[in-house]
Amino acid sequence: MALAGFAIVAPAHAQSCREQELRLAQLVEPSPRQLAKALASAAERGCFELAARLLEAGAPVDVRDRTGETALLKAARAGRVEIVRLLLDHGADPALHSLAGATALFLAVEANRPRVVELLLERGVPADQPGRSGVAPLAAAAFNGVEPLVALLLRHGADPTAADATGKTPLVYAAARGHAAIVRRLLDAGVPVDARHAHGLTALMWAAGHTNDVPEGDGLATVRLLLERGADLELADDRGRTALLVAAERDHGHVVALLLAAGADPRVRNRAGLGLAELTAEPALAALAAKPVQSAPK
Repeated sequence: MALAGFAIVAPAHAQSCREQELRLAQLVEPSPRQLAKALASAAERGCFELAARLLEAGAPVDVRDRTGETALLKAARAGRVEIVRLLLDHGADPALHSLAGATALFLAVEANRPRVVELLLERGVPADQPGRSGVAPLAAAAFNGVEPLVALLLRHGADPTAADATGKTPLVYAAARGHAAIVRRLLDAGVPVDARHAHGLTALMWAAGHTNDVPEGDGLATVRLLLERGADLELADDRGRTALLVAAERDHGHVVALLLAAGADPRVRNRAGLGLAELTAEPALAALAAKPVQSAPK
């Protein structure tokens, strides 16, 4: 099958599409594999007209590249919503995943492509379709702090309590990243505030030990929200660490002060017998245990 029908009509917005058409025009009898490769490239670059003509010319829609990605996966990650629609209309299978385990839905969520996510969900893709390491799309959106995607996935039936292969849930990811608005939305969706996760950790413990790149105000807001929702200060994980001790280990003085003001026991010790003073490298932080705290930091 010659590519005589592939006239050089490049989209005005994409020089790369024109270059690809030029290369295709030089092929007299392209193989199905060559057509599939060209389709994947067109899908990723957003060359809609080229993708449509390739499909009409018989390009197989679900061929995978060496990473296991199909044209649909590439288009979904790049946010090419019209090409995603075109591929689905031509029978592309949204359940296929890359060698890393990522599906089209997961890649679209991970890359924050809301229009693609909505289209895939409207076409019947399960909202809980797992991605890499069994991570659900909702967990990926929670980790990235994209509240509109969290709301969209919940509206389409995503399970807010689903845990991945490591035992983490969307609430854990949101709490650890200081995404208070998402934590609130997940709690409103029915996730128990003191639900236990891997190693007996609660959302309050994850929030208290938030990652170091979380702004101080975001970490405090998340801890404060969980306390307002009734999180139990005295619960301990399988190493005997309460939220207070987790915060001390991470040298989060602002969280330690807040938890002490909320009534956390400064004398608590973990199963190794270590307390607040021993778990922090900051003398000023250890000294908080010996001082009465007047009020929580604002």
